[in-house]
Amino acid sequence: MDAKEKKLRTLAQNKAAHLYFTMLADAFNSAGMDMKRVLKPTIAIAWTPESIKNYLWKPIQDAMFQKKSTTELNTDEVTKVYEVLNRHSAEKFGIGIQFPSIENLMFDEMIKKIKL
Repeated sequence: MDAKEKKLRTLAQNKAAHLYFTMLADAFNSAGMDMKRVLKPTIAIAWTPESIKNYLWKPIQDAMFQKKSTTELNTDEVTKVYEVLNRHSAEKFGIGIQFPSIENLMFDEMIKKIKL
């Protein structure tokens, strides 16, 4: 099955990705790793789920798959982008976040907090 035949990312994957953005932003902020520390050396800016998506996730997805919007990703591509971002944040900053899934115990409760 080629990329055109693969199923686009699911609604559950989209919600999980946004939850991951929130969790990674919270982890960076809790560790004192503001955007200045990770991206820009001159201005202290706290992370938000949107800044995780726009400054970390989307540049990786564009570099890997030449896709500007997360709506264009298929289910395998979501996993691959997550793996690259998580490996980078774990290796460079010591912050690794498990991608949310139904198997994760707190997923159902946390996903209710995400407003899309």
